Amino acid sequence: MLTAIISIGLLAAALGLVLGYASIRFKVEGDPIVDQIDAVLPQTQCGQCGFPGCRPYAEAIARGEAEINRCPPGGEATINALADLLGKEPIPLDEERGTTPEEPLIAFINEDICIGCTLCIQACPVDAIIGAAKQMHTVIRDECTGCDLCPPACPVDCIDMIPIPKKLDDWVWDTPKEKLIVEPAS
Repeated sequence: MLTAIISIGLLAAALGLVLGYASIRFKVEGDPIVDQIDAVLPQTQCGQCGFPGCRPYAEAIARGEAEINRCPPGGEATINALADLLGKEPIPLDEERGTTPEEPLIAFINEDICIGCTLCIQACPVDAIIGAAKQMHTVIRDECTGCDLCPPACPVDCIDMIPIPKKLDDWVWDTPKEKLIVEPAS
């Protein structure tokens, strides 16, 4: 019995050393430009750019296979950031890919109509919808990226894209800029 335990321990240690050596010897370095491009993208994983997510789109941009203007959720701000990062001129958003919403949206499921088909769960690229088969589903607001992929998947049309409700934490008072200038006291 003791011999078997020692043998298995030695075998596990030897295999651990081999795996440790292999992880160092055959380490694959990531492309830093891809990481930087991916950090600029909005991470909605919506696929509107024609790629299955933001990382594959970033890789295509880095290889020169895709333009920087294919991300409707990111809009003009993302295009400008990518242009600055890559030293290119900003170009207008590719309208064939969609348009940038004027305000951020999230999915809302009317739970009274939901039949629990799970098609919206399958369509959601970020797992922001929870529920079970033949049970109502709901959206986790903090996880929803507003990609707009779930409404077309719903057979009973119970999903709407609504503006993100304002909270006290993110509410900003609309004050004209002239009034923001404070003159020094004399």
